[in-house]
Amino acid sequence: MVLKLGIPKGSLQEATFSLFQKAGWSFRVSSRSYQPVVDDPEIQPILLRPQEMPRYLAEGVIDAGLTGHDWIVDCGADLHEICELRYSKLTTNPIRVVLAAHEDSEIQSVNDMEGKRIATEYVQLTKRWLEQEGVNAKVEFSWGACEVKVPTLVEAIVVNTETGNSLKAHSLKIVDTILTSTTRFVCSHECWNEAAKREKLENMAILLTGAMNASKLVGLKLNFPADKKDQILSILPSRQNPTLSPLADQGWMAAEVILSEQDVRDLIPLLKRAGGRDLVEYPLNKVID
Repeated sequence: MVLKLGIPKGSLQEATFSLFQKAGWSFRVSSRSYQPVVDDPEIQPILLRPQEMPRYLAEGVIDAGLTGHDWIVDCGADLHEICELRYSKLTTNPIRVVLAAHEDSEIQSVNDMEGKRIATEYVQLTKRWLEQEGVNAKVEFSWGACEVKVPTLVEAIVVNTETGNSLKAHSLKIVDTILTSTTRFVCSHECWNEAAKREKLENMAILLTGAMNASKLVGLKLNFPADKKDQILSILPSRQNPTLSPLADQGWMAAEVILSEQDVRDLIPLLKRAGGRDLVEYPLNKVID
C-alpha cells in the first residue's frame, strides 16, 4: 500500500514539515528536486499549492493531503475530513478570508461594493458570498499580490490574512470577514473506503493531533517535602491530576505535571517559594488524549 500524500507548497511547507517531524516523520526536499522524500515507504509525498489540493483530491489524483478549509470551500470539493490541524505559517490561530479596501475608501460594508471590482484568488467563494449578500460586483482572478492593485486597478480585494500586518502595510482596512479557516487533513471518499489507507490515515491523524496538542505544552517535574503536599497541589494546574510518587527519603515526594508554557513561567517561582526543589521543565513532542 502506498498513500499519495499532498503537502502544501509555499508558506505552509516548512510549518507542515515541522509538524510531521514532531509526529514522527522526517521530510526533506533536495535542492535539485521539488518533490520531497520521507522516511516511510508507505507514503509518497507530493508538493502541491494548497489552492490546487482539493481538486486533485476530488478527482482521485492523490489520496490525502493538508490544505486550508478556505480552499476546499472555494473549490466546492466533496472530501472526507480526517481531522482539523490548527497551525499556520506564523501562529496556531485561524486565518480569515476578508474583504479589504483602501483605508481612505468610502467602502464600509459589502453593500458598498455594488458595481465595483474585486481582485482575488478566491473567485468562486467571493462570487457565492456576493450572491448571498445580494450584491452585484465584478470579481476577477488575481495571481497573488492583490494588495498592490488597490485602489488603482480595483476598489477592493478578497484575501486571507493571519495577522493583518500585510494589509496594514499597504494602507488597507478590513471591511468584512467572509470565512474563518484552519488547515484540514482530508482525503477522497474512495481513499477513506480502502481499509489499509483508512487505517494509515487514522494512525497519522492520532500522531499529528498529538503533536498539535503538545505545541504549547511542557512537562514539569519537581521534588518537595511531603509535609508541603497540600500547598504544592494547590499551586499546580493540570490537564488531569498531577502524578505523585514517593522518594527514597520518606520525607520527600516527586510530582510531574503537563501545563502550558504561559503557566509554567508564573508557577515555577511559586513552587520554589512553596518548598519545591530540583524543578525541571521539558518539551513535549506529542500529547494524546
